[in-house]
Amino acid sequence: MKWVYRLVSLFIAVLFAGPLVWMLFVSVKEEGMKIITVMDWFTPPYSLAVYQEILSGTKLTNWIGNSLLVAVFVTVLTVAAAALAGFALSKIPFRYRTLMFFVVLAGLLIPGEATIIPLYQVAKDMNLLNSYQGLIIPALASPVAVIVLKSFFDGIPNDLLESVQIDGGGSWRIFMRIMLPLCRPALASMAILTFIGSWNNFLWPFLSITDDNLFTLPMGIPTLISQYSEDYVKPMVVNAIASIPIIVLFVIFERQIVKGISMSGIKG
Repeated sequence: MKWVYRLVSLFIAVLFAGPLVWMLFVSVKEEGMKIITVMDWFTPPYSLAVYQEILSGTKLTNWIGNSLLVAVFVTVLTVAAAALAGFALSKIPFRYRTLMFFVVLAGLLIPGEATIIPLYQVAKDMNLLNSYQGLIIPALASPVAVIVLKSFFDGIPNDLLESVQIDGGGSWRIFMRIMLPLCRPALASMAILTFIGSWNNFLWPFLSITDDNLFTLPMGIPTLISQYSEDYVKPMVVNAIASIPIIVLFVIFERQIVKGISMSGIKG
């Protein structure tokens, strides 16, 4: 029966990889090509001229830089804040700790779209619109990351922490020297998922940014592709360039991504 599972897995893999391969082949075709049969998509001649045109004649590289800057800052700050919150909820006794945990848990029940209007008003009152701060700060709250990291911290024996306290170590030393190294897989998984979520975020940048110099990729790509509605090659080049960072990230951190999805319970 193993060969049946392998055959089915291979078929599913080809099915999912097909559009990606098609995009890459079309992106290196010559502009204005004629398509008569299916094989015309995959046969020569090939050219990188459209890549050079897109990279030099549009703001795509600027948008990639914006997306990378925002995703890196959001990832680092979100994971750091979630780790501190998870550690406090797991190992530091304080009044109403259980209540605070349920407040964080309740954040999973509220869809982001329900808070988008008050969030926009707050950002407007704080003059955060059309700025990098406005793209980064509202994305830092992550109940999923707090809950996942708290569950990992809960699995660390308190006896280990008490031995550090006996040696004169405080909470900060316990957090930095004991908790973070032991929870490195969870931190890596949350970092990768946060990076991908920030990279693909469209709704908030769409509402908060009007300056095209501050566009992120999910905002810039539709405006750019709309200019090439009658051509196949240029939209495929734009999507190929935008997909490369995430493809590389997935290839390098495939195991951590799968582990992070399984830990966070994300479906679909």
